[in-house]
Amino acid sequence: MTDHGGALLKVSGLDAGYLGVPVVRGLDLTVGPGEVVALLGPNGAGKTTTLLTISGLLPAIAGSVKVLGEPVNPRRAHRVARRGLAHVLERRGLFYGLTARENLRLGHRGGADLARALDYFPALVPLLDRQAGLLSGGEQQMLALARALAGAPRLLLVDELSLGLAPIIVETLLPLMRTIAHDTGTGVLLVEQHVHQALEISDRAYVLVHGEVAVAAASDELVRRRDMLEVSYLGENAL
Repeated sequence: MTDHGGALLKVSGLDAGYLGVPVVRGLDLTVGPGEVVALLGPNGAGKTTTLLTISGLLPAIAGSVKVLGEPVNPRRAHRVARRGLAHVLERRGLFYGLTARENLRLGHRGGADLARALDYFPALVPLLDRQAGLLSGGEQQMLALARALAGAPRLLLVDELSLGLAPIIVETLLPLMRTIAHDTGTGVLLVEQHVHQALEISDRAYVLVHGEVAVAAASDELVRRRDMLEVSYLGENAL
C-alpha cells in the first residue's frame, strides 16, 4: 500500500472552476509514487477542471494543491512542470506542423532518456520524421504520451487517453499506464471514460459527480461492487 504521507500529489479541500464559479467542490485526493489513480465520473463532473487546476493552468478558488510537496502557483505553472509534472491534455496538445521527433524534443528535459520513452511505443520509431498532423489518432496519442515521458516526470496526468481511439488501441495503451508506473515509480492520475478498463489497471479510484466525490475506494473493490458505480453515475434510483 502506498504511503500517502510521501504523496507526489496532495489535493485538499479544493474548489475549482471558472470566473470564480466552482465546478469542483471540496475535493481531497492523493497520488503516491508508483500508483495509478483513476478519476472517474459522468461528463461534466469536473474531471478535466481538476487536472487543469492541479497542473496550474487554472487557479484554485479555494483549498490547496501540492505537487512534490510544494504548492502549485498558477502564475508560474512552468515551475510545476520543471519539478516533475507532465500533463497529457484531452486533445493531446501536439504541434501538428512539427515532426514526431521535434515534438519529442520539446518534451525532453536534461537527464531524461528519449530512447527509454520510445521503448514503450516502438510503433513510433519508424514515424519520427513524419508530421504529427499526418499520424493516426492512436499514433498521435502515443506521441503525446511519449513526449510526456521524455521529461522523466514523477507525476503524470492523463486526460481521456481513449478519446476517439479504436477499442483495440485503448486495450494496448491503458495497461501501459500501469507498466510505466511500475517501471519508473511515476504516479499517474488518469481521467478515463472506459470505466471498467480503468479500474483494471488502477490502484484506487475517485468518482466525481456534480463536482463532488461520490465514491473513493480501492479499484478492486469497485470492480466487485458494481452497484457503487451504478449509483454514482446514475443516481440512487438506478438500483
